[in-house]
Amino acid sequence: MHQARTTCPYCGVGCGVLAHVDGDRLADVEGDGDHPANYGRLCVKGSALAETLGDHGRLTRPRVDGVEVDWDSALDTVAERLQTTRAAHGNQSVAAYLSGQLLTEDYYAANKLFKGFLGTPHLDTNSRLCMASAVAAYKRSLGADAVPCSYEDLEEAELVVLVGSNLAWNHPVLYQRLRTAKTRNPLMRVVVIDPRVTDSCEIADLYLGLRPGSDARLFNGLLAWMADKGKLDRVYLEKHTQGLDEALAASREDDISIEAIAADCDVDPERLETFFYWFASQLHVVTLYSQGINQSSSGTDKCNAIINCHLAGGKIGLPGAGPFSITGQPNAMGGREVGGLANQLAAHMDYDSPGALDRVRRFWTTASLVPTLPEGPGHKAVELFEAIERGEIQALWVMATNPAVSLPDANRVRAALAKCPLVIVSECMADTDLLPYADIVLPATSWSEKDGTVTNSERRISRQRGLLPPPGEARHDWWIISEVARRLGYGEAFAYAHPGEIFAEHARLSGFENDGERVFDISALCELDREGYDALAPIQWPVNAASPRGTTRLFEDGRFATPDGLARLIAVRPKGPAQALSEARPLRLNTGRVRDQWHTMTRTGRAPRLMNHRAEPFIEVAPEDAEAHGLGDQQLARLTGANGEYRGRVRVSKGQRRGEVFVPMHWTDRYSGMARMGSLLAAHVDPVSGQPESKHGAVALESLAVGWEATLLVAGDLDGDFEGRDDGAYWARIPLAHCRRWQLAGGEPDSACGGVEKAPRDWLAWVQEWLPAAPTLWCDDPASGRLRAAGIEDGRLRWWLMVAPPAELPGLAWLDERFAEAQLGGEVRRRLLAGCDAGEADSGPLVCSCHQVGQKAIVEAIHAGDRSVEALGARLACGTQCGSCIPELKSLIEDSAQEEGAHARSEQKPETVQVA
Repeated sequence: MHQARTTCPYCGVGCGVLAHVDGDRLADVEGDGDHPANYGRLCVKGSALAETLGDHGRLTRPRVDGVEVDWDSALDTVAERLQTTRAAHGNQSVAAYLSGQLLTEDYYAANKLFKGFLGTPHLDTNSRLCMASAVAAYKRSLGADAVPCSYEDLEEAELVVLVGSNLAWNHPVLYQRLRTAKTRNPLMRVVVIDPRVTDSCEIADLYLGLRPGSDARLFNGLLAWMADKGKLDRVYLEKHTQGLDEALAASREDDISIEAIAADCDVDPERLETFFYWFASQLHVVTLYSQGINQSSSGTDKCNAIINCHLAGGKIGLPGAGPFSITGQPNAMGGREVGGLANQLAAHMDYDSPGALDRVRRFWTTASLVPTLPEGPGHKAVELFEAIERGEIQALWVMATNPAVSLPDANRVRAALAKCPLVIVSECMADTDLLPYADIVLPATSWSEKDGTVTNSERRISRQRGLLPPPGEARHDWWIISEVARRLGYGEAFAYAHPGEIFAEHARLSGFENDGERVFDISALCELDREGYDALAPIQWPVNAASPRGTTRLFEDGRFATPDGLARLIAVRPKGPAQALSEARPLRLNTGRVRDQWHTMTRTGRAPRLMNHRAEPFIEVAPEDAEAHGLGDQQLARLTGANGEYRGRVRVSKGQRRGEVFVPMHWTDRYSGMARMGSLLAAHVDPVSGQPESKHGAVALESLAVGWEATLLVAGDLDGDFEGRDDGAYWARIPLAHCRRWQLAGGEPDSACGGVEKAPRDWLAWVQEWLPAAPTLWCDDPASGRLRAAGIEDGRLRWWLMVAPPAELPGLAWLDERFAEAQLGGEVRRRLLAGCDAGEADSGPLVCSCHQVGQKAIVEAIHAGDRSVEALGARLACGTQCGSCIPELKSLIEDSAQEEGAHARSEQKPETVQVA
């Protein structure tokens, strides 16, 4: 057993992880108390990292045209087909699509190969989908993609504004850090600006539930209000900025009265003016923003509207102050550093940077090789797949991402992939939605095996260390790229034996002919040897001769990365969502993450306890809209959007605005039918950044009428046999510890018979057709359509079935354990159809994933007198680890108090009045 330090592979917080390794197995993980991003905290996803590992479901051998081959054959074929494509169609017929899941060293090698030596500019990344607008806005205003803040600014701030960010769910450790800071400083205020009442509102002093897409109007209004109230920092503006007059003039093109702004944003005027006063009156203000701002057809303008307000008040370059874009992926920033976006070169140099093209070309030139860099930018993500559809791009190499799910208009993306003559996929998992489109599949390493660096949202570079040997024949992405480059004749430029050598080259390029104009500079790290690289501690860039120990905060001297050193205020003219509402699609769609899942669940879906908080795809609906559509909580419904359909279970929420619905982004064809969020969205993009408008859709909502619902539990080794075998209207696949749960629905309801299916299915015959063990135990009620049955083979439970609404399910933990037993005893058999042990109660929906505490147990504890989060934690341990469930615990406490108050009022007897 030994202990190793590494970095969490999930969100952009970049938490340090202490991994406990037992031989070739990761035994456990905990937060690294010495890492400055998290100081020992981990969210539930990070805490479950050890549970997501294992060789099952991994790609372990290369495949060419569906046939497993050795690595030499696969690499030879990749090189040959790429070269053939270039010869026939030119350099720009080749493209790559990368991911913020790659390490910086992988990213660097890929960018160097495609742009430097294959000569194509068409290399982009899925970071385009989450951070491109923030990048473009920083560059327009500050002169560089340089986040000015650090996490410690959240603790130094007097006011923290969360806008377009459900920090409690999407960046839980940073949220807990803010929550702790607020507890320690009672004078700190927190404002949450979001169309939904999210768990982040738990610490809010003020909530503004604005109309989706109206963020720029709100911050334009704030800028004008500050000017009218004499709250601008005129000295700072005169010395360090330009463009104020133009920005103010643009903000005044609309009515700037509080009443008009409040009406346009659909917020309370008094609350709006309170926010304006708080922001204008405090110097130490941090505005933390994320996808709710970026994922818009005018996301860059929204980001600049926020930055304008900080510049106008001098609220930047100070402790506890600044516009702070927080990234969604662990290495979104690292990818930007090395040129992972189609409009970049490398080391924060662009095609339009004077001398940059020649500088990078000279740096990459070797004794016998001269790079053939393209002269201009390539296709951004959405444009890239449109070019594939048109036939302009004939070969695509995708690494560590799943565009078949994540891009808008996902069905069109799939059609383009099917049409592309050559699709190469580097992937670690064997069951992603992308692999059916791949001609060549290359098994890549994953977290715990990869070795390199990542950069988090505060510019902090951390080591991600290889802890375990790769399974089968999986290889590192940088190695795969270098081997292909060697076969193409570029081996001299890719003679890397270790990722540390790539990092050193990357660091040298950052300082190459850098006279201080480029903020990104880590040249002080270019001389690290293997030992120094392995021991590299977390550090924030710039790291150069002037700042050898890193830089906590940027622009403290008021000089920016523009040619004249002045920041620019940008004239912003607010625009609404591009996807307009209509009579056919009258509801505004909002999208986002859930607390315990990550991206398309290829990693988190392997940890059963992470599936329990939100087990099925869902549609969050306001109570008024649910009533208007005749929908009840947990009923099945469908959304129809621009390019497809989404089916999920209704969650009625008082925190949802009327006329709007919310769906999660995570579900794929692997986990449900018709639950891909991307199929609802049209491919509108921001004209500056190219980022798609993934936050705003237009949809129609209706009930999904079914005649039956069923729950089928299947032994893990039979799961693959059953997958895709049901032809019902709805299904969801939910991993449990020892079996797989399938939630099914279908059939045509007969309204004359209370909704029971018109032509009842012969369930016993159906299950016997698809699963090997014949029904052993069963009981049914044909009149109601209810049935419970189980199949036992050689004394082992192989499947369990309940045909009834899921509300009638027992707690499934007891049944799940039975699938692990080699022999079922007689007493257990007698209880199988009941689905629980004697006296065992269903714990209800999961609230605390860390300790697996359900809602019913929490409510019972509240009724027993535990009326605080601390008391519940003492009794049940909920809320005592990562803290992500604390807002939900508080909500349950409040709901219980309201219910008791209503009950007490209803029992009060009216006074007796005597009438003379």
